[in-house]
Amino acid sequence: MAEDLFFMLSFLVLPFLYLIFKSFKSYNPPLPPGPFPWPVLGNLYYIKTMDYVSLATLATKHGPLMLLREGMQYLVIGSSSVAATEILKMKDRVFSARTVPSSVPLTRSEIDQLSFWADALSDNFKNLRAMCRAELFSSKALESQAHLREKKIMEMVEFLKGKDGLVVNIEKCVYAAVFNMFSNAFFSRDFIRLENESSDNPVKDILRGIIGALITPNLSDAYPFLSKLDLQGLRKKHREMSVRIHALWEPIVKERRKRPRGNLSNQDFLDALLDNGFTDYQINKLLEELVTAGIDTTTSTINRTMVELVNNPESMKKLQEELDTEFNQDFVRTSNLVQLPYLRACVKETLRLHPPAPLLLSHRALETCQVMNYTVPKNARVLVNVWAIGRDPSTWDGPSEYRPNRFLDSALDFKGNDFEFLPFGAGRRICPGLPMATKIVPAIIASLVYFLDWSLPHGNDPAIYEKLRATSKMIEPLLLIPKFRK
Repeated sequence: MAEDLFFMLSFLVLPFLYLIFKSFKSYNPPLPPGPFPWPVLGNLYYIKTMDYVSLATLATKHGPLMLLREGMQYLVIGSSSVAATEILKMKDRVFSARTVPSSVPLTRSEIDQLSFWADALSDNFKNLRAMCRAELFSSKALESQAHLREKKIMEMVEFLKGKDGLVVNIEKCVYAAVFNMFSNAFFSRDFIRLENESSDNPVKDILRGIIGALITPNLSDAYPFLSKLDLQGLRKKHREMSVRIHALWEPIVKERRKRPRGNLSNQDFLDALLDNGFTDYQINKLLEELVTAGIDTTTSTINRTMVELVNNPESMKKLQEELDTEFNQDFVRTSNLVQLPYLRACVKETLRLHPPAPLLLSHRALETCQVMNYTVPKNARVLVNVWAIGRDPSTWDGPSEYRPNRFLDSALDFKGNDFEFLPFGAGRRICPGLPMATKIVPAIIASLVYFLDWSLPHGNDPAIYEKLRATSKMIEPLLLIPKFRK
């Protein structure tokens, strides 16, 4: 009996002892500095409550390349332009893989075949990205969508004109316009009615449920042997939200399959997927990833810009003057936006202060390598804190202040070549939707500012302002009062 008990205890304890000793393996050069990791737990007590702001603060103590341990997993965080350059440029191939959250309800094989979480070096990933680029994000595709974008924007503007002098939830209006731009590009139809601005948005709740399942700290990520147990129910939640979002377009896919294929005029993205032999399952997962990644980030950038402009009247006035000089018509022509340097500067300054993905998506080291004279172990999860980089006082004068003028005489851009300014990432894993975002965001901001004046319902209350600009996600509803000016 005692021998059996000893054997059982040994069976349970020895794997943990092995992991503990393995976690203290020495490297030459050494691992990056960081807070002391407790055996088995690592730095979970930090990570559980840690966001990009806390990580930036921790980096001021431990350095621009920092190591934390999620249970038995290595987590490396780069918080400077130098670190970002080595990770996303010099070692781009090594860090081209993704760490897939355990909450993603897909097998490794499914991820490699039909997901943007796949390794960047796989043929499936390259083919998937190439198709999306050709059908959605190429210059030709974006030009063909220009009239659609202008139509959806003017529908939003006309709706807001009818709210002259009233308090509106501008976040919901912008969300509806952006979602309908995506849904028309995908399916040639609207999914959200602007008239429902005052009510809850189930589509938004579903997508944010998926995002929540992806970004919530998960024990299964820290201890992979727990993955199948799904102790926090995050994979179950993700799967349930996926079923709900797929239900929005499954009837459309079913109906579209009945149509004869061939030389159809006005083809949308769904037609392209069907013509290329995509199954319903493949269509569901691809569209889920596209709307989850694209809509919330695009909307948050527009909302952040509006918050900054409303609370910086001089910037708002300067932007309106630029727009008044360029436009004298009933709508803002998106093709003319490239001629507006101050509009571009306002968008860039918002992205510097409020990058939509402050830590980007996590990378994974395909092999052990060196970064900034430290060792990054194979399979380590790697994050780049672009929020910290965008507020680095050694790079930016007045880093926490909204100053669009800083970009007027600057060649800095967000296309992944300037590593002190990386709101969309860089290298093989740069955001594939960047070309579409750079069309939608300035067009909506220009229209909102050109046709309407804006004010906070509480006046320019600093307390309200700080709540609105405190985090990457809007923790307070963005309530503004529009006043028709054009």
